[in-house]
Amino acid sequence: MRLIEARRIWDKAPHNAFTDLIRFQGQWFCAFREGTTHVSGDGALRIIASIDGQQWNSAALIESPNSDLRDAKLTVAPDGQLMLSGAEALHDPSRHTHQSLVWFSRDGRSWSRKLSVADPDFWLWRVTWHQGKAYGIAYGCGEDASLRLYRSDDGRRFEVLVDRLFDVGAPNETSIVFDGDTAYCLLRRDGHPNSGLLGVAAPPYRQWQWRDLGVRVGGPQMLRLPDGRFVAAVRLYDENIRTALCAIEPRTARLTELLGLPSGGDTSYAGLALHDGQLWVSYYSSHEGKAAIYLARVDLGDA
Repeated sequence: MRLIEARRIWDKAPHNAFTDLIRFQGQWFCAFREGTTHVSGDGALRIIASIDGQQWNSAALIESPNSDLRDAKLTVAPDGQLMLSGAEALHDPSRHTHQSLVWFSRDGRSWSRKLSVADPDFWLWRVTWHQGKAYGIAYGCGEDASLRLYRSDDGRRFEVLVDRLFDVGAPNETSIVFDGDTAYCLLRRDGHPNSGLLGVAAPPYRQWQWRDLGVRVGGPQMLRLPDGRFVAAVRLYDENIRTALCAIEPRTARLTELLGLPSGGDTSYAGLALHDGQLWVSYYSSHEGKAAIYLARVDLGDA
């Protein structure tokens, strides 16, 4: 892979982080969290838009008076609406601490009211659509530090498909990719052990096999390229912390770094999108001072 360019596209808040990126109705939309710090009670979800990826303007700001909104993710639902998912860390934790949320929009600018999805204190990390159904893995935010697999027909009502998917090593953030009808999951762990895992399952996705990547990763996002390659954007912790693009070999569960992006310190949480034969990557980093949002364009090279 070859880096074509990487440029800062947003830094208006004291802390700008946790991105996702999508091409929708002929425009780019990038979603992320704005707040005072990495973890602060005033977190809000900002959506910015661009025709060409060069000039960006604010399209929407979603705020909450009683929670810290975090980890925006963008997908297109089967009805053609843009779907924003995320989670809130509640200011009042007396009943529960976290709630997963979704919003919908026909233009990326006017958004529906928030809808609560999944179970309280299970953080639905990212949604992947396949054959008209949404699949997402949530991780426990309380005493139950396990994963739970959900499925939805419309993105508004999620049912539990697997109640206890995995529970070793404090598993949390995930990215699901489908190759045909086979599902693959890139999983972050922060416990003992803390190496990432690659999971695989065939329909109906109730039985998963997990293999150790042997590398610690953070903020996973994975994409299957048209030529069949699997590429992932992750935070790597060896030597200097950085956001990197990596190849994932699904048969051997091997992760190979292909390209380190200009990044460092507080960084990662990328969005990936293919456009005009190039890989577009949104991510955040503090290597130039404050945590800001960056956009990279990457030449994919040959298979």
